[in-house]
Amino acid sequence: MKNFSNAEFSPEVIEIMTTALEAAVATLPDPVHSSHVNALAESILRTAGAGERNVAHLQRIALMELQLAPRK
Repeated sequence: MKNFSNAEFSPEVIEIMTTALEAAVATLPDPVHSSHVNALAESILRTAGAGERNVAHLQRIALMELQLAPRK
């Protein structure tokens, strides 16, 4: 995971990010790999850090970035 040690979010934003992550993970087919969850979380952290606060937008951006990520 990328370094987000300097990131600061209010409890309200953490709740929004958590909701977005849970919703994004719920759309993934089983089995859900931890690398996919990490990629979604990184995207949500980065996007929320840029100021986005809409749960649906955070979820959609994270899922789009996951689709575009190179496969290992």
